Amino acid sequence: MAEDEQDYKVGPGRPPLHTRFKKGRSGNPGGRRKKPLPALLADALDEPVFVTIDGERRQITKREAIVHQLVNKSTTADLRATKMLFDMMKDAQQKAGVAAPPPKSRWYTRADEEVVETFVERIRRQILAEMAKKQRETTASNGDSPAETAGSTGDKLAETAGSNGDSSDD
Repeated sequence: MAEDEQDYKVGPGRPPLHTRFKKGRSGNPGGRRKKPLPALLADALDEPVFVTIDGERRQITKREAIVHQLVNKSTTADLRATKMLFDMMKDAQQKAGVAAPPPKSRWYTRADEEVVETFVERIRRQILAEMAKKQRETTASNGDSPAETAGSTGDKLAETAGSNGDSSDD
């Protein structure tokens, strides 16, 4: 073999003898690289199948067949299929950048706020008046004099209004 090594010319397609793979040992011990799951899924969904649509035999991808089946089930009032279809449509719109605009933060004006504040104040006064009336009725049924009842009820109402940060001087 020593003579063969001297006569051996290194060149294109003829690597040096000491760098060649050893006998019984693979040049790729890890084997072929495996495809990632998304690529496998995409390949499987892109395979063609033959289907009959409206009496006509056509060749479409499995991906298209799945969408056709989902839409058909959704039209027959299958709630799960309808939810899946809506979710798919929402995802597709988000990926395409056609998402719904975000809601406006304030849709009411200062005038609307004033109306709401006036309404709340009117209801608060009405509740206080009803409480005073009920207080007067309960004390009158207990045998207290009306003068004592009116004074104590007014004090309680003033305390209640004061604790809410409102004044009853309107």
